[in-house]
Amino acid sequence: MSDNAGAHPRIRSYVLRAGRVGSGQARALAEIGPRCLLPFRPQVIDLDVAFGRAAPHVLEIGFGMGEGLAETAAAHPDTDFLGVEVHTPGVGALLKLVGERGLSNVRVIQRDAVDVLERMIAPGSLAGVRIFFPDPWHKKRHRKRRLIQPPLVALLANRLAPGGYLHLATDWQDYAEQMLAVLSAEPLLRNSGADYVPRPDTRPLTKFEQRGIRLGHGVWDLVFHRT
Repeated sequence: MSDNAGAHPRIRSYVLRAGRVGSGQARALAEIGPRCLLPFRPQVIDLDVAFGRAAPHVLEIGFGMGEGLAETAAAHPDTDFLGVEVHTPGVGALLKLVGERGLSNVRVIQRDAVDVLERMIAPGSLAGVRIFFPDPWHKKRHRKRRLIQPPLVALLANRLAPGGYLHLATDWQDYAEQMLAVLSAEPLLRNSGADYVPRPDTRPLTKFEQRGIRLGHGVWDLVFHRT
């Protein structure tokens, strides 16, 4: 994937949206940010140095307002979590939760995840990657914009250590089917189930998802492992 002018357009991991930064989020950005925010640099980062210890490293792409990531980090203090998100309100919200819960195993990079994966993450360095409810681009003519495409999945597989996992979730069935097809075609990955799997405990239920379940909406989880 190239940044050169005239290169083929690439899939980005986000859509720019306006959002207001609340006072609590702004305070967290100012007070917690210096400890937890990692600047984007076009060079491989030493994650052990970034977290101040040697531990498994899990990357979450597009963590929204951070509730799920904070809950998982609190439940798994022996694992380090690197969240990548472009939207400032979400970054501020996660940092606020980090401060409230006294979490030391969370770091954040505010940048397009493709940039981070290409430039900052070493091959074979991740114990896991989590991507939950990426934009479904539900209109047929927009589906080419979906994040889960073969080039990104190949990049993710390259960054996983042997045995590392890729956990995806969506509440759109046709996107789940696309995810299953794309991941199944990647030679470095193997499915942990026959197709989809029950929601692992490491993915907390969101309020939005709980409401959808009450209304009878489906959610599909996929967990693949690096061979």
